[in-house]
Amino acid sequence: QCLLSGSWRSNTGCRMVVSVLGKDGSFSGSYLPGPAAGNSEILTSPLEGSQQDVELVPQPTFSFTIRWRLQETARMTAFLGQCYVGTNGEETLHALWLLRDATDSPAEDWKATR
Repeated sequence: QCLLSGSWRSNTGCRMVVSVLGKDGSFSGSYLPGPAAGNSEILTSPLEGSQQDVELVPQPTFSFTIRWRLQETARMTAFLGQCYVGTNGEETLHALWLLRDATDSPAEDWKATR
């Protein structure tokens, strides 16, 4: 059974700490990008998310958002993925993400999402 609670580290050095899951699958925690992010002004940022019910699906899907704590930048990231348990019992997360920067006008919208 795969649970998101605890501390996670990505292969790029990002760190995520997830609080205990609520009965409804909700969770919160914190996220800190690794050196690959290349931005020294990024602080530990809050995250909020939800995980599928592990009683129904042992390798659940999940989603969470990060509200970045940056100086003079409005930025959010959304992650969507699944938690897997390998044959050795090790849990791994596989996720896709979208990063959104705020823009000053709809004309700049094209460059706001990566």
